[in-house]
Amino acid sequence: QVRLVESGGGLAQAGGSLTLSCVASGSGFSLDTLAWYRQAPGKERELVAMIGKAGTTSYGRSVPEGRFTISSDFSKNSVTLQMKNLGSEDTAVYYCNARYIMRGTTRQLGSWGQGTQVTVAS
Repeated sequence: QVRLVESGGGLAQAGGSLTLSCVASGSGFSLDTLAWYRQAPGKERELVAMIGKAGTTSYGRSVPEGRFTISSDFSKNSVTLQMKNLGSEDTAVYYCNARYIMRGTTRQLGSWGQGTQVTVAS
């Protein structure tokens, strides 16, 4: 089992910036992808951004191009989401997600962090 711990959420002013971080821990696993999702009140959880071991990134449909940047250090099992020019629509609980394979197996598994609240005040 891989454990994910997020940090960096909080209150930001509209137009401001926040950086979220997540670190995966455990033993005997190999990460395939790291991602950030978010869930606003009354809405479904949605993809914000994803990054693979080769550095390939993808962003969710609701994320305007250039406002969010995902980066990772797979040697440290960590992922970061830099968010700028925040708006009220970005208020949500942000969840870190990892997809990985346990050593000696081929089945891909997934884990979620506990979530970190991001609130943008207008």
